[in-house]
Amino acid sequence: MTDLATANDLDAAMDRHRVELTGYCYRMLGSSFDAEDAVQDTYIRAWRAYEKFEGRSSLRSWLYRIATNVCLDLLNAGNKRARPMDLTAPQHQASAVLSERPEVTWLEPVPDGRVLPQTADPAEMALAKESVRLAFVAALQHLPAKQRAVLILREVLAWKADEVAALLETTVASVNSALQRARATLAGRGLRESDPADPLDAQQARLLEQYLSAFEAYDISRLTTLLHEDAVLSMPPFDLWLRGHEDIAAWHLNQGIGCKGSRLIPTTANGLPAFGQYRPREDGKPGHVPWALQVLEISDGKIVGLNAFLDTARWFPLFDLPEQLDEPDEVQQGA
Repeated sequence: MTDLATANDLDAAMDRHRVELTGYCYRMLGSSFDAEDAVQDTYIRAWRAYEKFEGRSSLRSWLYRIATNVCLDLLNAGNKRARPMDLTAPQHQASAVLSERPEVTWLEPVPDGRVLPQTADPAEMALAKESVRLAFVAALQHLPAKQRAVLILREVLAWKADEVAALLETTVASVNSALQRARATLAGRGLRESDPADPLDAQQARLLEQYLSAFEAYDISRLTTLLHEDAVLSMPPFDLWLRGHEDIAAWHLNQGIGCKGSRLIPTTANGLPAFGQYRPREDGKPGHVPWALQVLEISDGKIVGLNAFLDTARWFPLFDLPEQLDEPDEVQQGA
């Protein structure tokens, strides 16, 4: 037994690690809600086993071991998250079909504050944000569960090989081999590097201002000038995704025309700029109602990904976005 003698002592000690553990579980599982549940399960298991904890490792290492086992159990049950781009080929706007899949399928967005511990080191924060961006977490889902754990612990959290070996109860050679295979798999995914955004530089801030202005004016010609030529639009829970200026513009002007007159509220998700999108009410009454959480991916000064998560009943409360917009002075920035 360690010197954390009281329940309050243990609760406080575990709570200090909550954000970083949630970030770890999120990278492992690809779901913000599953990550929260996994951390809760970790703490329940820790409480039950604490009398047997002999303090031979730090409390932090012990909690990571439990969290890893929780995540491995979930992943062994077949819980694998994906983006539409992982499941289907791109469609063309003229023949696009909206096909909905269950929410358990999809890689989920997450508020920065839930998974990114505060740090005064800009380089450390930039790495943390890079490691929760949608494309990276999606790529992690292609790794076997233990390779995923090794890569996150070694490359993201900077654990030593012998520390990871002790946590996974394996050898250093096995850890190094798993890391090499994981790196090779990720290299084969062709991940596009994202622009550092901590904080946004003047060019990025201007790009987001231009995007907000163009979208709220529904000036699709101006909006497409802000996109890479091979930019992608996706809309979970639908498996449809579109690539390129022509199809993205045509979608907004045809199937997506109901978004005309929308208003956007800035927020952040996955270390990326994001907006809560509110469409005009369909009954013609004044005001706007939630439609999508837009998460933007930026590279080389242009937008390469427009990720519109449409299940606003799940996402807007999580991101502290208003339930509806009535008057301009009621608009508040999301957390």
